Amino acid sequence: MSGDQDRVSQDVELERTRARYGLLAVVISNLAIAAVAVFGVWQLDGDTSVIIGVLTAAFTAVSSMTTAYLGIKAVSNTAKSIVSSAAAATHATTPHPAPTTSPTTPAPAAPTPPAQRAQ
Repeated sequence: MSGDQDRVSQDVELERTRARYGLLAVVISNLAIAAVAVFGVWQLDGDTSVIIGVLTAAFTAVSSMTTAYLGIKAVSNTAKSIVSSAAAATHATTPHPAPTTSPTTPAPAAPTPPAQRAQ
């Protein structure tokens, strides 16, 4: 039993590490995008049409990266939950083999097809 608990604790710790570094990667990427956008706006010297384009692109990149991370994380958590509940259900029920019975009477013969009409 302790082997199962040890394995579960290792899986939980691995998942925490993955979540921590995945979130860290997203945050660092978002900060880098924001820094490049701020630098680009600073270099444009007030050209509003280009500034709007740069800020729109930066916002789109940040929001799509964050949404992708959260979506992938949610799907991963859901899949792990389904797998663990299915494994628990499999271990909880012990399958009983179906009784095998041999037929006492032979199977009936296939019926003969109707005769063909002559033309």
